[in-house]
Amino acid sequence: MAKTSLSKKTISYKLGAPHIILWITLVLTTFAFSQFMVIPWSIAEFVVPLFQPSGERLEKLGFVKFDGLVWASTSLENQRLIQGKKVKVKKDLINKEYIFDFTFKERNAAEHGYVKSSGEFYAKSEILGEHAIILEPWVGFWILALVLGIAFATLVTMILPSSFGFMAVLFDRQIDNTKIKIRLQTGFSDSVVEILTLPDDKLQERDPNEVENVFRKVWDRTFSEIEETSNQKIAFEDLFDDDTEIVSFRNEILYNRIKEFFSDFVVKEIEDTKDGLLWRRNHLAIAKGLRLYMAHHFTEKYSNNVTGMAYGGAAFLIVAVGVRGLKFIPAAKPSFILLAIFLEFTMLALLAVTLFYTEEEERMDKMLKKMEDANRSQLDILKEQQKDIHILSNALVGQTADIIKTRVENVITEYMSSENNVERVVAEQIADKILLGIKGDK
Repeated sequence: MAKTSLSKKTISYKLGAPHIILWITLVLTTFAFSQFMVIPWSIAEFVVPLFQPSGERLEKLGFVKFDGLVWASTSLENQRLIQGKKVKVKKDLINKEYIFDFTFKERNAAEHGYVKSSGEFYAKSEILGEHAIILEPWVGFWILALVLGIAFATLVTMILPSSFGFMAVLFDRQIDNTKIKIRLQTGFSDSVVEILTLPDDKLQERDPNEVENVFRKVWDRTFSEIEETSNQKIAFEDLFDDDTEIVSFRNEILYNRIKEFFSDFVVKEIEDTKDGLLWRRNHLAIAKGLRLYMAHHFTEKYSNNVTGMAYGGAAFLIVAVGVRGLKFIPAAKPSFILLAIFLEFTMLALLAVTLFYTEEEERMDKMLKKMEDANRSQLDILKEQQKDIHILSNALVGQTADIIKTRVENVITEYMSSENNVERVVAEQIADKILLGIKGDK
């Protein structure tokens, strides 16, 4: 369950249907906008400048932009009439040497001078060869539109409030989960973890006595390699007094002490959680919340999946290139090859992001030593607790025995001193003897 702070109160949010519906709606809307608007414009901006006529060719023919994403070569006379106007492409206005059509409109030879379906882009140029290139956006470019949709929806829901932001809920939940991980890894209480992960400005506002007590607990719980080898622990009072700046002490001294005793990864968790709390206060600090989620959840849980998908995309690309090499994919229709290229690009980009946020592994010997020190410290604490419990149990057992003995003696004395009880016992015995005599029993 994720939590988000509102003044001094904490409101809990669950990932529910409204979050998912909003995210899917943003994905589909951005996908459609990208597929019909962004991608055609981007392809036109990339292809037309590369393959349009230039130099001496422009002295012999005209080249103009028609209504929409359509460019075509024409006569110099027609160029003067069409230039700068929104004129629809027609057969009698073009000479068919250069044609670039990146619209979702159907064209026919009788009216437009060339043929293409509504689901195709058309590119013809002397540089591209004798035949026109046919691009199918619903084959080659849909993966890019989908990636743009997912990226935009994810980004927007990071900024939105946690009440209906999909990624905001995940970030909020990861803040709390990381705090739990820190507590389990260090053995510190929730109050200690809270002080360790507080943003700097919030730490300044806390009660100095409370902060000092927490710092002292952390200090006594941890020690450096120098202290261990020399068997001389540095006293907390030697470095901390009333004039000590608590933020600097925590960030520079206490964090380093935790890093030496536990690991770099624990300190990284603390620092990223602190940044995550800054994101919780201001959702525009996207980088801080994203780092916490990616480094301490996504990369740990899905890194192998991402690597597998990258290899799968590479395998698909190899097959596509192999089929193209066998001439089963014509050069004039390269959409399937573009699909394989963009799919592999997407998978490699996701892998790159995952690796960027993956924490570097600590040296194994150093990590094992820190684990040994932490376990030994935990064992010492458990031994001390065991001694205390044993002493307490012995004391309780001894006191309990005396209490029980005293109570039994009091009850027997009270019972025997009561005349009513004595008379009742005598009467019961006489009645038993009379019944035995009547029955003839001895």
